[in-house]
Amino acid sequence: MAAEATMGLRERKKLQTAMRIYRTAVELFLERSFDDVSVQEIADAAEVSKMTVFNYFGTKEDLVFRPMEEHFSDAARAVRERRRGESAAEAVRRQFLEMVEGRDPAIGLHGEPLAREIRAVILATPVLRERAYVLSEKGARELAGLLAEETGDETLAVIAAATLTAARNALVEEHHRRIAAGESVDEVAADAAERARKAFALVEAGLGDYARRT
Repeated sequence: MAAEATMGLRERKKLQTAMRIYRTAVELFLERSFDDVSVQEIADAAEVSKMTVFNYFGTKEDLVFRPMEEHFSDAARAVRERRRGESAAEAVRRQFLEMVEGRDPAIGLHGEPLAREIRAVILATPVLRERAYVLSEKGARELAGLLAEETGDETLAVIAAATLTAARNALVEEHHRRIAAGESVDEVAADAAERARKAFALVEAGLGDYARRT
């Protein structure tokens, strides 16, 4: 909301249009499935033209992934922007704990159900599950590339990136699993930070001072 408040009228209208199209698409996908809804039907329901939909979202798959795509690079971003004296594992842990504190929907901790609805659409659609896997792998490769550039050892960088990515993914999946099983977001969030600390302590036991920024 703060970012939206700093925008001009034109930018706010564009953001509002994009969100209307996005939410409309997700609702239709949930109601009838991704494969059974056309872009034209989404445009009609959102009261825009089909061309407008494609102006905001280049493909039908982008209607699901565009707003969340940047989060596949969260771990790489944490390492790229880490503080002096901070190791790769410490940076990823700190970022994740900040996301827990902020109840970030990207890690499944938000009362608004949209993120879980999107996840349900992805899990029910093979082509979307494949794209989610590809994007996750792309994020891990981005992280590995950063670590390899810094340390000069590509093999260890790939191992470290895979370990950190797996820890994050496991924690996020647990959030989704528990909420899907009937726990409230508040119940899951109550011990999310402690579970994250334990998970990253396990990772740090293996990685130690690896890629500590001097």
